[in-house]
Amino acid sequence: MLHLILEKLQRKHQLSVLKKNPNTNVGSIKVGINNHFILSEELEKVAIGSSVNFRNYIHILVEKKAKLTIGNGVFMNNFCSVNCLDSISIGENTLFGENVKLYDHNHSYNAAPEFNVSKSDFSTAPIKIGKNCWLGSNVTILKGVSIGDNCIIGAGCTVFKDVPSNTKVFNQQHLISKSVL
Repeated sequence: MLHLILEKLQRKHQLSVLKKNPNTNVGSIKVGINNHFILSEELEKVAIGSSVNFRNYIHILVEKKAKLTIGNGVFMNNFCSVNCLDSISIGENTLFGENVKLYDHNHSYNAAPEFNVSKSDFSTAPIKIGKNCWLGSNVTILKGVSIGDNCIIGAGCTVFKDVPSNTKVFNQQHLISKSVL
């Protein structure tokens, strides 16, 4: 019984994190347990539509001057992570399988004269995911990627280049379909 009370308090707290930032606009959403929302006080904008469902252990980070838009009817399954330092847009009615990861940034690095990876400097580029997409379990979307409407990204794919609308992707190989998926 105590764990149910604690889960309810944790849900309320995470919803308040989303709603108390002056640059957020949050519609009707459902949140599961142990979600973690980290929003910079200096973020540009967070807009989350209606009928959005975040299952359990969702992690959303929106940093200073970054913008996150999540359309109506989006569903994120357990253990999804959205890491926004620039801009991420997710179209309406998009479905995420478990453990989907979005990164609109990479660590900066130097190759010469000596190889060095920065812990705190990043290169960024926006991510745009169209409407009515399905990203299977363990998909990773990297910076600068645009995915068109009505796409299926197969489980385990790492997407590092654009995907046109009405496309199925399995291990970054395109199988184009003009019919409804």
